[in-house]
Amino acid sequence: MTLILSLAAIALFLSLAMAGAWWAAERSGNHGWVDTIWSYATGLAGVAAALLPLGATPWAPRQLLVAALVGLWSARLGTHILNRTRRGHDDPRYADLRRQWGEAAAQRLFLFLQVQALAGFVLAVAVAAAAHNPLPFWRPGDVLGVALFLGAVTGAAVADRQLAQFRADPGNRGRVCDVGLWGLTRHPNYFFEWLGWTAYPAIALALTYLPGLVALLAPALMYVLLVHASGIPPTEAHMLRSRGEAFRAYQRRVNAFWPRWRLTR
Repeated sequence: MTLILSLAAIALFLSLAMAGAWWAAERSGNHGWVDTIWSYATGLAGVAAALLPLGATPWAPRQLLVAALVGLWSARLGTHILNRTRRGHDDPRYADLRRQWGEAAAQRLFLFLQVQALAGFVLAVAVAAAAHNPLPFWRPGDVLGVALFLGAVTGAAVADRQLAQFRADPGNRGRVCDVGLWGLTRHPNYFFEWLGWTAYPAIALALTYLPGLVALLAPALMYVLLVHASGIPPTEAHMLRSRGEAFRAYQRRVNAFWPRWRLTR
């Protein structure tokens, strides 16, 4: 199978996966299935892209490393969202979109999820650019990429746990979580999600490997999506409606995305 056909198959898989996510969300009324399926599907697409064969040679160590990284990302994030979705927690971002779209909500949601499929495809191509770097394995960039990835996964897991513990305390009902990492950035989960995608340019970039520049698409795209599109804006709009002045005060003292240490609270 040629490279173009392989990429076309990955694109088709993502499109069908997000069509399935649309069906699951429409049937269940729980839009958590959207991000659950997107996380798993994008991970599978990334693994497939990383392991695309280079001629008749077997998989190179860097291909296996990159496939493992994107597979671990997918398993952690997808399972985290799945557990929340199975508890019946709808995603308020999608619920708000449906209210805004009115009678055209079903059709517009389908198209919106196809755009998400396209985003997943761009991420898979960026992953492939890192995996197919032909330079000798275990360069400093490989070490840096693994360190960035592990730091991102650890940070995201810590942020998720801190938020879960905060919400589990009945005394915090109606309050805004600002403990731990949530006191450094209003969205540590989004920050660490973005940071994980910087691993692939670290692995890919080299003066003698110009296709490695494609890997920069991953953190660039994720930054735009998280900070300016489907991440922070709808999440904060929901928080302002549900928490009001408490969240406005939180906005005034804590950065939205980039962590900032403060000597005083």
